[in-house]
Amino acid sequence: MGFVAETGSGHVLAMDGAPDAARPEHGGANLAPRPMEAVLAGTGGCTAYDVVLILRRGRHDVRGCSVKLSSERAETDPKVFTRIHMHFTVTGKGIPAAAVERAIQLSHDKYCSASIMLGKTAEITTSFELIEA
Repeated sequence: MGFVAETGSGHVLAMDGAPDAARPEHGGANLAPRPMEAVLAGTGGCTAYDVVLILRRGRHDVRGCSVKLSSERAETDPKVFTRIHMHFTVTGKGIPAAAVERAIQLSHDKYCSASIMLGKTAEITTSFELIEA
């Protein structure tokens, strides 16, 4: 159940399924992320990219940004995401909390295609912490 996708930009992404002890022929070998994990990780990357870009355009001294996503999925097929929480950690010098909050909001309301798309089935919440460099 391992697959390799080639993206439009020419990069490859490996994906695999979870092992299935009851039916080994249906399971994966746990060698790569599950496809839905890749969707969630891509969404985190998309929104973190936006947050950093928005802050830098505002001339804020951003030194780092990470985002940790937690999620819940529907019990039955299709097992879409129903809840997603994104916790951002932004590191920089003299960045006002209001600027981080605004950057996160702009990403989710206007710029991040992935989170806007997932927002059609999932309740998306956010939080952040700001670390002074």
